[in-house]
Amino acid sequence: MKKAVCLLSGGLDSAATAYIAKKQGYSIYALTFDYNQRHRREVQHAKDIARKLGAVEHKIIQLDLASIGGSALTSRRIKVPKTGSKGIPATYVPARNTIFLSIALAYAEVVGADSIFIGANHIDYSGYPDCRPEYFKAFQKMINLATKKGVEGHKIKIKTPIIKMSKADIVKKAVALKVPLEQTWSCYKGGKKACGRCDSCTLRKHGFKQAGIKDPAEYET
Repeated sequence: MKKAVCLLSGGLDSAATAYIAKKQGYSIYALTFDYNQRHRREVQHAKDIARKLGAVEHKIIQLDLASIGGSALTSRRIKVPKTGSKGIPATYVPARNTIFLSIALAYAEVVGADSIFIGANHIDYSGYPDCRPEYFKAFQKMINLATKKGVEGHKIKIKTPIIKMSKADIVKKAVALKVPLEQTWSCYKGGKKACGRCDSCTLRKHGFKQAGIKDPAEYET
């Protein structure tokens, strides 16, 4: 059976993407990053989703991006914006997808996976530069040049199945695939309930509303 490394954060988009990979017949090797993020409770949600997904393996990689800082998600000195920001927001984590994909690529070579699935989205998203289609095209070129499999003609492909989907369509797709939506966590803050005000919460709430589906998340507001 073909194998895929799936980046699984514990959020809606990554969960839907992992279930898409499973639907396409891949054996799932889930990869989650505990990078000392403000909302690290998402790691537990990723564990729950991986278990229900039936992942062959689920690795949790420890990174300390908080020691670098530069983002509202990794530094307590920077406030999480309550609403969307113009330009690249304070919740952008410098080079996060490049770091994550590099580790996923190494893992894919080790387990013999031919694909890496990532739940990046370029329609209803926060404006992060490493979520753009052209970024993934550039990273794919690097993969082809920098890996043993790529040099030998067995390229590892980056798959971004939801990159051009609206948040409402992602919600509908997740429901159709029976993703455990009650296990997903989207909020940038790590409270007992989702804040309902940050950019991620706002996008999620809008997506469920547009899809006409009840959001199982509990919100402070």
